[in-house]
Amino acid sequence: MNTDIGLSARLERISTDGRYLIVPMDHGITLGPVTGLVDIESTIDGITRGGADAVLTHKGTAPRVHPNKNGKGYIVHVNGSTVIGPDENDKRLTGTVEDALRVGADAVSFHINVGSDYEPDQMTQLADLCSRAADFGVPVLAMSYARGPGIDEQDPEALAHAVRLAEEVGADVVKTAYSGDAESFGRVVEATRLPVVIAGGSRGTDRETVEMVRGTMDAGAAGVSMGRSIFQHENPEAITRAVSAVIHDDADVDAALERAGLGIEA
Repeated sequence: MNTDIGLSARLERISTDGRYLIVPMDHGITLGPVTGLVDIESTIDGITRGGADAVLTHKGTAPRVHPNKNGKGYIVHVNGSTVIGPDENDKRLTGTVEDALRVGADAVSFHINVGSDYEPDQMTQLADLCSRAADFGVPVLAMSYARGPGIDEQDPEALAHAVRLAEEVGADVVKTAYSGDAESFGRVVEATRLPVVIAGGSRGTDRETVEMVRGTMDAGAAGVSMGRSIFQHENPEAITRAVSAVIHDDADVDAALERAGLGIEA
């Protein structure tokens, strides 16, 4: 069986012309039923209408995803932890490649904290996941962060190490934190041949969000995997439309905000 065909087909389902606008909503395990996730159906409908290429959740919410994703891609996340547990960095397995396929996923994702006390186990688990996913032609999105004692989570050298690790163990797309500016993030992008996407982190203003996306693309990245900045927005469809304008249409910040009807913030 030629799994390369399946891999290519599934990558196309979660992207547009090699650019990625993914909205992760796996936070129900980490944070609980926060704003934007209680009525996850409406949120998914809005962001996919706004231009998201794919949404991401844990396997249990798949029945709530498929009727509302408007034909867009679906990624299942396979590890997690909670903010009320003993250590949020201690991500534990919550699913398998087979689980993801059973619930109709196009790809799987896995979170690794490079530099943490849990790095060895998480690296082994990610490598095993990549091997198993390759058997089925399923893409792996590695959420590879530089997190641990004494580590600056925005240090471009640490982030470069994190994204390169993802390539070395067999991932297909890698997500990491943004270093803060296009010049330094360019060094992160250059560290791997994988498509690099950034995390959104805590929500800022609309302009701050779109400026971060513009800087990311200027650095040569492939897009974003942006959660709270989108799904906790008062108008998830509009902010998705602004982010999509930058990623898919190469819009500048002002044009993207105007196209989404969000105005020009000072």
